[in-house]
Amino acid sequence: MTAQPETETGPRPSVPAFRRVLLKLSGEALMGEREYGIEPGVTQALAKEVAGIRAGGVDVAVVVGGGNFYRGLAAAAESGMDRATADYAGMLATLLNALALQDALEREGADTRVLSALEVSEVAEPYIRRRAIRHLEKGRVVIFAAGTGNPFFTTDTAGALRAVEIGADVIVKATKVDGIYSADPKKDPMARRIEKVTYIEVLNRGLGVMDTTAISLCMDNKLPIVVFDLTRPGNIKRLVLGEPVGSIVSSSAG
Repeated sequence: MTAQPETETGPRPSVPAFRRVLLKLSGEALMGEREYGIEPGVTQALAKEVAGIRAGGVDVAVVVGGGNFYRGLAAAAESGMDRATADYAGMLATLLNALALQDALEREGADTRVLSALEVSEVAEPYIRRRAIRHLEKGRVVIFAAGTGNPFFTTDTAGALRAVEIGADVIVKATKVDGIYSADPKKDPMARRIEKVTYIEVLNRGLGVMDTTAISLCMDNKLPIVVFDLTRPGNIKRLVLGEPVGSIVSSSAG
């Protein structure tokens, strides 16, 4: 029997801890150090990690935001634009990111499909739940674009909704910090990292993990959320192998 590689906390697991994951990416995750847009190096590094866990037998779906190009709520507040119109523009921004991520994934050898909640048949398939599940069963990375297809709902809510619909074991939310904190660690030096927390605590304490609709949907369906640092290479693989990465939101904080 071959010995498993050692980690600081013991043997490294080789069998994925999750069968199917939904990765929630903000648009900002793709822009690196740029002020807006997409940083190709960052996107390609992310694609390499995602393709790697797909090759390891984990079904992977991705919901991507569009904040690196356009934020519907912010645009409506700043310019007086109709909120619904601004949100639809934001949905189109998520499609730009989905296509860029698809291209990067396919350069890493991953078979992918983009499914859009808005009809854009020239560049993406329409979102159909059974079709999405079938793509996952065939080993394809599925990228969900255009949120839920409805204004007034965030891509956090879209991530929770799609995760429940496809039967994901977990939502993994990529951030630029190593988990959930009691306050913004960039502004408050006394902010405390929280390893495990319940859905109710997230809502009551306003921890800002995801919006309240998304948290409530996860709570109703007992779908755990893992918040982790995307900027540390290899974190996605470590997470799906069950290593202690990031912070966990679930029914019990024990």
